[in-house]
Amino acid sequence: MSGHIAIDGVDLTFVDHGLGPAVVFQHGLGGSEAQVAEVFPDADGRWRRLTLDCRGHGRSRPDPEARYGIARFARDVLRLADERQVGRFVAGGISMGAAIALHLAVHHPDRVTALILARPAWLFEAAPPTMAPYAEAGRLMAAHGPEQGPEQARAAFDASETAARLAREAPANLASLREFFTRPDPQATAALLEAVAQDSPGVTRAEAAALAVPTLVIGHGQDFVHPLDYAETLASAIPGAKLVTITPKAADPARHAEDVRAALRGFLTSL
Repeated sequence: MSGHIAIDGVDLTFVDHGLGPAVVFQHGLGGSEAQVAEVFPDADGRWRRLTLDCRGHGRSRPDPEARYGIARFARDVLRLADERQVGRFVAGGISMGAAIALHLAVHHPDRVTALILARPAWLFEAAPPTMAPYAEAGRLMAAHGPEQGPEQARAAFDASETAARLAREAPANLASLREFFTRPDPQATAALLEAVAQDSPGVTRAEAAALAVPTLVIGHGQDFVHPLDYAETLASAIPGAKLVTITPKAADPARHAEDVRAALRGFLTSL
């Protein structure tokens, strides 16, 4: 089922699907529940998947006070879990969703039974270099403003050295970034991008090393925003974590999605 929840006066949408063990699985920056549905192995309802469209994402409303960030999103996820009477759950996510899941596992260990970090874009520091293209896109949107329109901001981004580098090294990242310039509210999008790009999971390496839950980390190459060495670093930092390397999204999107689905299915079945 899909539904709505109001948090801080902001209308947020969610999906609660399946009847099995609970898995709270979150999307990446700029994504939505649809991104999760593409890769999550829940067609038969074997697991109960709970996904919140974070404020400013998907069908959820933007926050008029621009209260964005990984800890804030994690708090929203917990509010939803409480509302849906989900006590303990597997915490997982893609990119920004992985950062949310890591935050939950460290700061709410009584709720998290296992951890899934798919294509992590953060380690332990704020404003990592992986997020610099998002911050740049946000600054351009804010600088051009509603008078000049997102078309000029996108043109400026396309002419940047960042875009040229992504075109060479990570075309899938570039395609994802360019989609932000088509969103209906560029100023709200600018606030979202700049806030999240400067943020961190709020987790130290020592806290990650103290985790004691089954953990899956998924990574791949050909990706500037989600470098394989981030996945390798997190898998090394978290005791007993399993690292699965999959087909890069830039190389074969369909195979990439199937690889993620297979990795999730194998891990969840093992639990």
